[in-house]
Amino acid sequence: MTKTARAYTNIALIKYWGKKDKQFKLPYTNSLSLTLDRFYTDTKSEVIDSDKDQIHLNGKLLNEQQSKRIVNYLDFVRNYFDFNEHLAIDSVNHVPTSAGFASSASGFAALAASINQTMKLNLDDRSLSILARNGSGSATRSIYGGFVEWIAGNSNDTSYAVPIDEHPNIDLSLLSVVISQDTKKVSSTNGMESSVKTSPFYDNWVTLVSSEINEIKQAIAQKDVQKIGELSEHNAMSMHALTLSANPSFTYFVPETLQVIQLVKSLRSQGVLAYVTIDAGPNVKIICTKESTPIVQKYIEDNLPTVTTVVANIGNGIQYI
Repeated sequence: MTKTARAYTNIALIKYWGKKDKQFKLPYTNSLSLTLDRFYTDTKSEVIDSDKDQIHLNGKLLNEQQSKRIVNYLDFVRNYFDFNEHLAIDSVNHVPTSAGFASSASGFAALAASINQTMKLNLDDRSLSILARNGSGSATRSIYGGFVEWIAGNSNDTSYAVPIDEHPNIDLSLLSVVISQDTKKVSSTNGMESSVKTSPFYDNWVTLVSSEINEIKQAIAQKDVQKIGELSEHNAMSMHALTLSANPSFTYFVPETLQVIQLVKSLRSQGVLAYVTIDAGPNVKIICTKESTPIVQKYIEDNLPTVTTVVANIGNGIQYI
């Protein structure tokens, strides 16, 4: 009997921004993330006697257009592992848009794990992270819990995630500040491509990421939450500098994004541990300690009553329910 595969979302602390290979989603740089416990995707798959896949998301059967990305992925997997069966996929997303996290990482990690089990592919975690990456780049990191590094590699077989510390005993929480759920005017894919091609600082970014990955791994080993926060914030700001220096220039920030950044800096000046990280969008994630989290949450909500805040802690890797 096939079990349900569960995968959790992750947040990149040292980010990847730019693909050197679109087909296999190979990044120019390594990246390092933290898997989170609050938001996850549950996916079950079974072989069906049909010439078409059936994709259910949150109890709803998707039409051809809605299921296109997933069916394309299933075609890739069939071709790669040389099987012909079609599948019924039943996926439930516990990543509400109101949480400010993309669901593609947990979604494709859970799908890869489910297919691995249903088709008896017997993949180890490294191979599973390669399979997940072909659905969504960041999904490669959601195979593991805790702190995870994605090795950029130069081919499909050499680009995969490795665990740094899956069960870190570290006093770290993450506060998600959701400012907007609107569709981005510039998609992440287009934003990356523009930054790589036109930002005069892109080469500097590649060098910076290599250095900051090494530094943050030392900070993780030393359980130094302040250093982790400092590096994460600097890396995020450096990534967004690439969008501002692209031609034409663009930004994912909205006025409230800048307000949250200033509020966090104000808290730091008062001795509260808080650092921001921001992906390709307006929403802000704040790295805190358990002690500082409620202080930061109240301060943000008091000063910006229109935002939603959600607290997450460190999450696990793939589970079978």
